[in-house]
Amino acid sequence: MRVGQGYDAHRLVEGRRLILGGVEIPYHLGLLGHSDADVLCHAVGDALLGAIGAGDLGTHFPDTDQEYKNISSLVLLERIMELVEARGLHPVNVDATVVAQRPRLAPYIPRMAENLAAVLGLPQDAVNVKATTTEGMGFAGREEGIAAYAVVLLAPGPAEWEPEDTGF
Repeated sequence: MRVGQGYDAHRLVEGRRLILGGVEIPYHLGLLGHSDADVLCHAVGDALLGAIGAGDLGTHFPDTDQEYKNISSLVLLERIMELVEARGLHPVNVDATVVAQRPRLAPYIPRMAENLAAVLGLPQDAVNVKATTTEGMGFAGREEGIAAYAVVLLAPGPAEWEPEDTGF
């Protein structure tokens, strides 16, 4: 079994959509980045890459490559999953935390988890997404940006999830 951890942060700016976990969230600010700047997907992607010892997101999808301009980070996760599967591994579970003072993310978390589960080939109860604030401290607390952390567990062999299987 292999464990990977990931982190990402992007600046909040006007004129961009706010996308987290592949969900567009109505808000007057969005995340600045070359792709859609989805920090949640980026953190999960980096965790997957870390677990297989394959560098990081920027190595595989450089911001100097126009192919990745405004690309959905769910597509990037699909490509990372191809690397994971090519190494004979599959995700067992994911735990992720989004750090944002605003907007309130609770109503969108189930859809974020659903999107991640679909791309990773996991049952929904194997993908946990949380949101927290920093009580006004730091760049997230000052509403300058949003960050995300993720941890993944990979196991050898193909995924063999049954619909009623909880993974335990």
